[in-house]
Amino acid sequence: MEQGAQVVSPLGELVDIFLRRCSEKSTLEELQQLILGGYGRWGDAHALFDRIRSKTLNSIQAKNRLLEAQYAFEEICAKTLYNLTDTDAPFDPDSPYFVIPMALDLARALQISDDEIIQIVAPRELGTQS
Repeated sequence: MEQGAQVVSPLGELVDIFLRRCSEKSTLEELQQLILGGYGRWGDAHALFDRIRSKTLNSIQAKNRLLEAQYAFEEICAKTLYNLTDTDAPFDPDSPYFVIPMALDLARALQISDDEIIQIVAPRELGTQS
């Protein structure tokens, strides 16, 4: 299994859900391309993070709650992808732990049910009880 596939596959699914519902798609689309590009492209996530961070700061200043949530999710995904590379200068090592909370925050801002997100990050097999 490709390094990081257990992390990256759900990231890709989350990005897909948000791409269908977010009106500002530019860096989400770039994130999707990095994910689809595989391990060899994940190093590019550092530069993508920098671009997203600038957008995050602008959305905070503009008090745009939806874009704040979207860019926070994008940032944490970019950090996580970059940290899966063989880098000597990773982002905070706990970055992957924030993917789910950030995804839930964005989902709620977009009025997507928590269950839709949970099914991606912790899928239940058909026929199992909760």
